[in-house]
Amino acid sequence: MDLNLLINFSYIISTVMFILGLKMLSSPATARKGNMISAIGMLLAICAALVSQGIDYKWILLGMAVGGGIGLAAARLVAMTAMPEMVAIFNGFGGAASLLLAWFEYSGKYQGLESAPAFTAFVLILSVFIGGMTFSGSMIAYGKLSEKISGKPYLFAGQHIVNSLILITTVILGVLFVLNSGAGNGYFILLIVIALIFGVLSVIPIGGADMPVVIALLNSYSGLAACAAGFVIHNNILIVAGALVGASGIILTKIMCKAMNRSLANVLFSGFGSTKTAAAGKGAQQGEIKPASQEDVYYILEAADSVAFVPGYGLAVAQAQHQVRELGEILEANGTDVQYAIHPVAGRMPGHMNVLLAEANVPYDQLIEMDEINPNMETVDVAVVIGANDVVNPAALDDESSPIYGMPIIEVHRAKTVIVLKRSMNPGFAGIENALFFNDNTRMYFGDAKASITGLIAEFKG
Repeated sequence: MDLNLLINFSYIISTVMFILGLKMLSSPATARKGNMISAIGMLLAICAALVSQGIDYKWILLGMAVGGGIGLAAARLVAMTAMPEMVAIFNGFGGAASLLLAWFEYSGKYQGLESAPAFTAFVLILSVFIGGMTFSGSMIAYGKLSEKISGKPYLFAGQHIVNSLILITTVILGVLFVLNSGAGNGYFILLIVIALIFGVLSVIPIGGADMPVVIALLNSYSGLAACAAGFVIHNNILIVAGALVGASGIILTKIMCKAMNRSLANVLFSGFGSTKTAAAGKGAQQGEIKPASQEDVYYILEAADSVAFVPGYGLAVAQAQHQVRELGEILEANGTDVQYAIHPVAGRMPGHMNVLLAEANVPYDQLIEMDEINPNMETVDVAVVIGANDVVNPAALDDESSPIYGMPIIEVHRAKTVIVLKRSMNPGFAGIENALFFNDNTRMYFGDAKASITGLIAEFKG
């Protein structure tokens, strides 16, 4: 068989495996298998690309061994609470890889020799600019998610004007580069510097509450940068893989924005979630909290016919997912109907809660999406909120002055009884007080979520 035909056939098989893997990733029940299929497809694509280019395999194998070792260590050692920032780093490295690939291709083929074809010069610019802004923006996102820098938005007067000027400058430099790409690397280096600066300025105005959207958007950027790099080196599989990542990232970004009832422009430019002292509006304290002891919560759960657990980032921080699953199994053995209500933006990255609970072997059919459980919330005897805040705040429904007004929430306030597990009365990412905590049907169960649930398990076993 002709070698080129075999290589292109391998690319087609890889593409099919990518698409199939992405499809399977949409369900927790098939996500592991989908991830494996996609990984095998990528390995096949890499092997085909190496054969087609005739590259010295020693360095490639060394790079694969080092990278694979780092990836294996990260998968084993990085805690689930740190998964969002690890995803941010991976997005950033994807952008950096596209930038470096384009830079190498330009330096090796076109700089000082001849002008690149107009289309090649154009995709070089796209790969460098999108890759650069993805890298620096992802590093800022990593810093915010890991709390190495403050998660609040950094805003300054004329910020939008500065960003607009950067984009205009980029277009001008791009045109000059396309017209004279072989003369030197001055325009090229300047484009890289501007891209890195723009990435920082694009992410620093965004608050912690919008990080799930930012993660999805940066993921899309990394795919688009890879797609542009594929055009630079004339590699079909890189074009296809980059386009798939870019498109899926944009779709996920749209889903996240819809889940928050916000436009993408609002997320990028509003500075939402700026401080912990945001105006509370009508969602401020409207009564007294009613603390509950471990024994109180035990008796409430023991008598319940139906229980809905509502996980949030606090569950991830406490690493309490295994204890929640064990408590759920005990309740089921006691004749209780158990469900887990999942909000699309609970946690700090898309699908965070699904992954966390799947890791604890919570049955997939018990993971209920927000739109499915809300119509039946009034029939739930007990809603157990574990570390969630903004995604259950009724101010989103009835307080037009609230910064989260209009955001769809899990309407636990309509359940017969609400048990809220929290360390303290501190607000969530949006920085506003939660009126749910003062409702007549709400009891506050203070303490570390893992220790609190372990105590409940002991009560049932005792």
